[in-house]
Amino acid sequence: MQTEKNKIKLRVVFMGTSELSEKILAALIDNDYNIVGVFTKTDKKIGRKQELTSPAVKLLAEKHAIPIFQPQTFRHPQATDQLRELKPDLIVVAAYGKILPKAVLEIPGFGCINVHVSLLPKYRGPSPIQNVLLCGETETGTTIMLMDENVDTGDILTQRKLAINATDTTESLMKKLAEQGATLLLETLPNWIERKIKPTKQDHFHATLCQLIERDDGHILWIEDAASIYNKYRALTPWPGIFTYWKNGSITVRLKLIAIEIQKRNPEQLRACGEVFEIGCDIGVQTTKGVILIKQLQKEGKNATDITSFINGHPKFVGSILF
Repeated sequence: MQTEKNKIKLRVVFMGTSELSEKILAALIDNDYNIVGVFTKTDKKIGRKQELTSPAVKLLAEKHAIPIFQPQTFRHPQATDQLRELKPDLIVVAAYGKILPKAVLEIPGFGCINVHVSLLPKYRGPSPIQNVLLCGETETGTTIMLMDENVDTGDILTQRKLAINATDTTESLMKKLAEQGATLLLETLPNWIERKIKPTKQDHFHATLCQLIERDDGHILWIEDAASIYNKYRALTPWPGIFTYWKNGSITVRLKLIAIEIQKRNPEQLRACGEVFEIGCDIGVQTTKGVILIKQLQKEGKNATDITSFINGHPKFVGSILF
């Protein structure tokens, strides 16, 4: 077992940006690893007010007085020189969002370790959580891997599976995988440092790549089946969210669907795809196969509201066709 003295001597550089990264960094700090530097993406403008916002990882590093670096790229020698000056024995990466060149990968004696939230070689790339939900998977997990010059193709050190609940969204699954990833990393590092782990090659034949998630991917096409639409809702919550269009008289309105449920069975009366209708006490939308129940929605520029309040203000919504 790795001693506390070894932890303190080991010089670790952390690289990450997202909330997942923050959880991994917090676990390393809480377990007394010697973090000598944190690399993260540059601050960016967020929201309607376009306020300059720092990554969660940066805020945590500031709290613990850890040196912070935010290079645009490692192609510039200055960024690589800054890293070399830190003399890292190990680099830990989690959702950093940048590809590390060979010159960086060769710096630490114990290599660059990546925490990837999928069961590699499945779902390589930047959005594995969204993609497992889009595909309706019932199982995912975490992989601790030794990085190489390509995207998520390095040798595997350890893996752990995680069941996906039918109601999991990207937000809920992210929290579970962040906790799992932090735990697995802490279990893996001592064995890796003491050379007790033999890396395993990935089976590249069975590799799959992630679809890049963009804002417009949330547009619902009602010609899809209800299960696919519900999986898209799970995958794209909270960002970018799912939406549809409604013709309110002569005005086309963009509606964000905040909360939906799935009714897999079709009603006896089959309607046109996208048709809004009453189904008991609920409001449903017909799909190719099955019905989506709208529970909460939001008109663009307005506050979110429950479906009952929305119908009270827009009675002609029932019977309309969404597109």
